[in-house]
Amino acid sequence: MTRLFARKNRGFTLIELMIVVAIIGILAAIAIPNFIKFQARSKQGEAKANLKAWFTTQRAFLQEKDRYEEDIKIIGYAPERGNRYAYYFGTDTTTCETRGAGAIPAIAAAFCITVDQGKFGTGTPASPGTAGLGTITHVGTGAAPKKPGISGTCPGCNIDAVAAGNVDNDPVGNDTWYISTGDATVVHKCGNASETTAVAGTPWLSYNDVDCDT
Repeated sequence: MTRLFARKNRGFTLIELMIVVAIIGILAAIAIPNFIKFQARSKQGEAKANLKAWFTTQRAFLQEKDRYEEDIKIIGYAPERGNRYAYYFGTDTTTCETRGAGAIPAIAAAFCITVDQGKFGTGTPASPGTAGLGTITHVGTGAAPKKPGISGTCPGCNIDAVAAGNVDNDPVGNDTWYISTGDATVVHKCGNASETTAVAGTPWLSYNDVDCDT
């Protein structure tokens, strides 16, 4: 009876513990990258929502003024605070609405918006230009996209905007999105080879920060 009791209460062997640790390691190796990708996709929702709102505002301004406008102060566009992406709307990529820990400083004009540095540190991605964007050409006879900014002569012009942000906490590369008021043919930069058309008013992913940093 004593021998049976002792057998039931013995502990795990070292081999059993090593097997359990190995299984946990394998599961973690599978789950963590998938979790990071899922988390990144949820963060990308910010860029898509804000770019689509900007497009809607530009369309409304066009209906009223017969032109597009790079200055977001004129069109009355102001996305919510807490943005992890920087946004660029015109050829002037330095006159930005700076978002820090306090209130947004009052400025007469703004052609870009910085990352909300009160929430996401001090770094703001520079305008991607061709660095984070692939080759983009407007469909038809429209002028070449400015990436970002107005191209062509209004009212037959187009305007393009770009969003760039770090969604995987890795200093290499930035998640880069593009949107235009005109259809465009595109050659992706990285991570989006399946889509070769950027439909007007639909945010298009040029550089996938999670998939392209390896």
